[in-house]
Amino acid sequence: MPTSHRTFEALVAEADAASVDGWDFSWFEGRATEERPSWGYARAMAERLAHASAALDVQTGGGEVLVSAAELPPLTVATEGWPPNVAKATALLHPRGAVVVASPEDAPLPFAAEAFDLVVSRHPVRTYWDEVARVLRPGGTFFSQQVGPASVVEVVEYFLGPQPDEIKNGRHPDRAVAAAEAAGLDLVDLRSERLRIEFHDIGAVVHFLRKVIWMVPGFTVDQYRPQLHALHKQIETEGPFLAHSTRFLIEARKPA
Repeated sequence: MPTSHRTFEALVAEADAASVDGWDFSWFEGRATEERPSWGYARAMAERLAHASAALDVQTGGGEVLVSAAELPPLTVATEGWPPNVAKATALLHPRGAVVVASPEDAPLPFAAEAFDLVVSRHPVRTYWDEVARVLRPGGTFFSQQVGPASVVEVVEYFLGPQPDEIKNGRHPDRAVAAAEAAGLDLVDLRSERLRIEFHDIGAVVHFLRKVIWMVPGFTVDQYRPQLHALHKQIETEGPFLAHSTRFLIEARKPA
């Protein structure tokens, strides 16, 4: 049955029961759409991996992006802090010869200095630039797609109200550049884009907030049921709920 013809309770119950492990977003097919950055992170990452000898993927999630590369370096390691994702990444990456290390996101990287000639990371919660610089070999590269400022702020503010500028701009690419340079890295490339997102039913909103847990911290259906019901009615009468994600691509190199 098309989601537009299903009841609020049915849509919410389905989304609340769905697995949110890993970074597989196939559940959203037909229910939400998001434009992709023009630079094609997975393809560009794979090109760099094909020429590396030792690579580290920081905060790999369920390993879905790393495993998409056709060729992995002889030494490939991934870190992840959330136990369900560690298990999923291990199942995906071990058959490819990559090692998954369970490591808290806010802890030092558990590797020796100058261990890798390539460090990659897609949508890290936070980049610890000093640690990235430490584990890179001289001449090594950090390549990352990151969430930019005020990303999906329309969803956040619908549930939490207006957010202060310091929160909305906390992930500004200029701050990333300054932090990279402070850690001793040289900027190679920086690109940024604002991308359209459409949520076609309330189930997609619920699944998104359960999966991307930092958007509305502590989100539960019961706590936000009145707001969810009102948004369901809005989508039914006005069409998809429109939001925008922001993404930036940053590449930096450790001086030789």
